[in-house]
Amino acid sequence: MTMSHQPSRYADRIVQDPAILSGKPVVRGTRIPVDVVLEYLAHNPNFDELFADYPRLTTDDVKACVTFSQRLVEATPKPQQVAAPTPL
Repeated sequence: MTMSHQPSRYADRIVQDPAILSGKPVVRGTRIPVDVVLEYLAHNPNFDELFADYPRLTTDDVKACVTFSQRLVEATPKPQQVAAPTPL
């Protein structure tokens, strides 16, 4: 079973509400967008510094952000393979 088919214990940590940051996905109970967490870690993968800069975040919140983004990538439609034209 792939990870995408397992129920996520982090699903309730990410919310989208049109009244919060125009509906961007955020960590529940904060105004911290998922993309901000991911971008921070992409540029500085130091969890101690992340938690110092965003003290309301927890390890489970970060896991939820990663899981959320992974599920989006997995749900992205794959490009159709284009068959090479047959010679005349």
